Amino acid sequence: MEKIYIFGHRSPDTDSVTSAIALEYLKKSLGVYAEARILSEMNDETKFVLDKFNIRHPKYLNDVKLQIKDIIYHKDLYQLDTSSIEDIYNYMYQNNTTGVPIVDKNRKFIDIVTAKMVLKEVFKSDDDNLYTSYNNILKSLLGKEVLKFDDEIRGHVTTVSYKSTTFLETFNFTSDDILIVGDRHSIIEAAVIKKVKLLVITGNGEIKEEHINIARMNGVNIIRTPFNTFKTVKKILLSNYIKNLKTENRPYTVLENDYYDDFLENTTKLGFNNYPVVDKKNICKGLIRITDINKKNRKKVILVDHNESEQSVIGLDEAEIMEVIDHHKIGNISTNNPINFRNMAVGSTNTIVYHLFKENRVEIPKTIASLMLAGIISDTLALTSPTTTEKDKEVVIKLEEISGLDYKNFAKELFNSSINLENKSEYDLIITDMKSFQNNGRTFKVSQIITMNISNILERKDKLIEELNKFKEVTQSDFVILMITDIISNGSYILYDNTPLTYNVLQRAFNKNIYEGMYLENVVSRKKQIIPLLMETE
Repeated sequence: MEKIYIFGHRSPDTDSVTSAIALEYLKKSLGVYAEARILSEMNDETKFVLDKFNIRHPKYLNDVKLQIKDIIYHKDLYQLDTSSIEDIYNYMYQNNTTGVPIVDKNRKFIDIVTAKMVLKEVFKSDDDNLYTSYNNILKSLLGKEVLKFDDEIRGHVTTVSYKSTTFLETFNFTSDDILIVGDRHSIIEAAVIKKVKLLVITGNGEIKEEHINIARMNGVNIIRTPFNTFKTVKKILLSNYIKNLKTENRPYTVLENDYYDDFLENTTKLGFNNYPVVDKKNICKGLIRITDINKKNRKKVILVDHNESEQSVIGLDEAEIMEVIDHHKIGNISTNNPINFRNMAVGSTNTIVYHLFKENRVEIPKTIASLMLAGIISDTLALTSPTTTEKDKEVVIKLEEISGLDYKNFAKELFNSSINLENKSEYDLIITDMKSFQNNGRTFKVSQIITMNISNILERKDKLIEELNKFKEVTQSDFVILMITDIISNGSYILYDNTPLTYNVLQRAFNKNIYEGMYLENVVSRKKQIIPLLMETE
């Protein structure tokens, strides 16, 4: 079963993280292999919530770009370096490939052998050296074991091709000889006495018992084959270990975690057809061919609390979006196939997730209910935000019953956990809850800080403005705005990069003179009270 990643936007807040975790629980209850992830560091409030209820922090998801492991390549396709040349050729034929990775006994990649290399060995090699296993020879020759003393056979292949007397007079027997002979008993006798390495008896020829006894005393290996001498010579050389084969010294490999687009770029430079796939420890995972590159298993994802690509994970266009659950305006996400898209005009994604639990008749555990309650409280500022709906209020009552929490007391605890901002740099304050938007060719960012100690933040106004200016330049944004929301007074102070464009945009948006640090009474919602005005300005 393939994993489905569930995640919120790039600046994970309490609503996005807790709704992803709650949805993970729901999906698993329905038999779906899902996992909640985060796209960047969580804020203090969200960490507090997860730690309070002993929930593990979701793992970080860097991107969902296609990787080699997502391609349907030939997994587990490789052969040991002690396989025979003939075995390798047959393996390629059976698997319809023109190459095969060669590995050692620990599956570590050594080299790649192609059909071209094997054919070159068969037709052009005049080498008479043999280094292989007894069993490889037995297999290649369809032979029968007569005597076996050595697991490995190394030596020079010689064929008895002229009369016995001439051969005995001219040939100098050694212990490295691999002798191919028919039922020429005088030569067999001389060979076993001289302790050759291996005797191969062709045509299922007979061998005298007395010669077998001498061979047994002298440790001479003997194999009987049904093949004639001509075929035996051809086949025995194909029993050589594949590691003896002279390759083209091009062991280019691909890591299974390499990105697909990088791989494509490399293939155009290298021009090979076969690429061994390995992991970080050089363990061979299989073989990818050029003909495989269009067979993909895209990573499957579910988006919560956002539906705009600028706010989502890197490589989203290379993934398969299975579902979207959100309470913001419809963004620019597009899919190749129909999906479940759940968008509701409510104050929190968790309100939608609650309804999904009810629709699927899955009971909400106490811990999950506590997380969902935290998400709604956070996103609606304890039901005081103008984004709050009657549905949010109804769900909060239900979640209070399940969790045993009083939402007002819990809200105080929750907001107090996120106001310890003194130890954070201006940069950290700005990026804690920042979202990116696009409108009429312009890219802008709006950040929000929620606090119960507004004076401490406003004391840093000048430094925050300076950081906003730097951030605008570094990110090449058209303008950057910061909302500092005071929970107690139920309003927000606005800061921005001090460029004419930003000032003009804000002045047109609010239809009034705007200045740095201006207080906007009853303005607490970025989604409902700031972003729509900025979108309508252009």
